[in-house]
Amino acid sequence: MLAAKEEVETVLLGRQRERAVLDRLLVAARDGDGGAIMVLGEPGIGKTALIDWAETSAQDFRVLRTAGREGEMELAYAALQQLCAPGLEHLERLPELQRDALGVVFGLRSGDPPDRLLVALAVLTLLSELAAERPLLCVVDDAQWLDRASALAVAFVARRLGKEAIAFLFGARELPDELRGLPEMVIEGLGDGDARALFGSV
Repeated sequence: MLAAKEEVETVLLGRQRERAVLDRLLVAARDGDGGAIMVLGEPGIGKTALIDWAETSAQDFRVLRTAGREGEMELAYAALQQLCAPGLEHLERLPELQRDALGVVFGLRSGDPPDRLLVALAVLTLLSELAAERPLLCVVDDAQWLDRASALAVAFVARRLGKEAIAFLFGARELPDELRGLPEMVIEGLGDGDARALFGSV
């Protein structure tokens, strides 16, 4: 366990500022002040390591996770279904119209395609129900490959967290149009001293 912790610290060498930003996001969510952060950076820059560190730091949170997949970009609500699936036992708590909307887009019941706003509202209500039990961390990695329907829904929710114990953490190589306007943290290369220390450690 100690070796694993030291390995994580090595990977995150020089990322104190970024970790502090993510820590503030989690602290605020614990206090019922929801928020979101978009972690942006080129492949291999350390986005996933930071996201994994935040998830490890959120031991008292319930974590829901999804990721965009290039091969599923044409499948409406594919990523959203992955995010919400662990919490669908609470689906019956939603207002009828919202419950039916999610049921249809997730293939749980038949019906006409629902309005996208209703789907997004249903996700917000579902996550609020989950967060009432314990703080909630929603991780959306590889957001540049989200299907558009999922991207619009999670962006809607992330902008309306208000006084909810919910934190949204996005990771992306580049900023998708649907997610513009959310707080951003761009991951840059390490400074010379930290880069040399990291190189020396391996």
